[in-house]
Amino acid sequence: MFFDFLWSRGKVWTQATADDLWDFEDWRTRSVRNPNKVGPDRWNRGLAAITRLYGWAAAQGHIEASPVVMRSAVGRHGEVIAIPEARAKNARASNVRWLTPRAFRRWVDVGLRGHSASGVPTPGWRGRLEDRNTSFAEVLMSSGMRLTEAASLLTFEMPRTELGGGRYYTGRLARAVTKSKRARTFYVAAPVLGAVEGYAESTRAAAVRRAQAKGRYDALPVRRVVTHQTGFARRLLHWVDQDGVAGQTPLTEATVAERMVLFTEGSEGPEPLWLWLNEQGLPFHPLSWENVFRSGSERCREVLGGVTVEPPFCTPHMCRHSMALHMLVVLHFVMDQRLGLTAEERRDFRLLYGDPWRMVQDLLGHAQVETTRDIYLAPVADLQLRALLADPEPMGEDGGGARSDAWVTSLLARIAQESEGIQDVDTLLEPA
Repeated sequence: MFFDFLWSRGKVWTQATADDLWDFEDWRTRSVRNPNKVGPDRWNRGLAAITRLYGWAAAQGHIEASPVVMRSAVGRHGEVIAIPEARAKNARASNVRWLTPRAFRRWVDVGLRGHSASGVPTPGWRGRLEDRNTSFAEVLMSSGMRLTEAASLLTFEMPRTELGGGRYYTGRLARAVTKSKRARTFYVAAPVLGAVEGYAESTRAAAVRRAQAKGRYDALPVRRVVTHQTGFARRLLHWVDQDGVAGQTPLTEATVAERMVLFTEGSEGPEPLWLWLNEQGLPFHPLSWENVFRSGSERCREVLGGVTVEPPFCTPHMCRHSMALHMLVVLHFVMDQRLGLTAEERRDFRLLYGDPWRMVQDLLGHAQVETTRDIYLAPVADLQLRALLADPEPMGEDGGGARSDAWVTSLLARIAQESEGIQDVDTLLEPA
């Protein structure tokens, strides 16, 4: 669009000046001659692309100087950064949205499981890979992993349920697949892990058998069969490719592309180590999950459009936001209510283990707690004050002072009513 704007002035892109960019900014955001003006968020995204393009062109010598005038500013952590002078100052830092757990369950039931508006299975529903899609969504909601992190898991990286196990199981994310490039621990609830195991033993196993029977794995241009693993703290994968060439890859250094070609030798032939597979038995690309979530939200809109004011919608990253919201409420509940700590004991607990904000920061893998507080959890920045001012829910039957899970649900519902961007069942089930 900027190039078209320059063309209307008789210029090509290498002839752009700072005045051209300022005129473009005025036309794009304020001019009455433009019937399709954009807001500050969209302008800043376009300006970022223009800045990168002309920064590259100047560095390569294609132009003498960039038309984007830069200025110095102080970053979030006190560092000096350069930003475009034309950057809009009233843009939102993020567009974060959340789902309460019960709103998420309704989205899963209607969007991925094919339930009707009344909450029962729709006759004739034939969901493609329903158990795979639902278990993956539950993994995102339970663990707070990013899309690529969860989508690139190998079969042996997902923890296994055990008899007498706890409510949560831990796994380890490899450094190469995380955004921060730092390995970290993730947690998955036991029921969610059971759903993943059910998918692996049924739909996934059937897809692998069909692919083996059709020879799909033998026809792959690149296939590395892992023969064995060594090491513990630094696990090393030993593999042999289709040409018989042997190699080694540290698990923590295995990229997404490398993980997609890793196999193991099964009883019926080679099997992918990539956990999430498509109907052909081949690795399901991480970006393809966006289409799964989009289809689920579209079905919710079709089924619930005439029943609710605002049908629930969900994206993979919304699961991460929502997990953070729910976990923060639960951690505040555990610290302030269930443990029954005095003010002094609560201070000592925070000194030893950190406050709930820092715990959620560690779960999400954020480098700075400000990211967790200011962007992901902005609606609950005053959570402790809300909890103190809220009407108390009935205590447990023993009267011991420990509030039930219903208290957490009611607090989330109250926050959803008072905050923008949080979807909850109570706010959705109103007559259209």
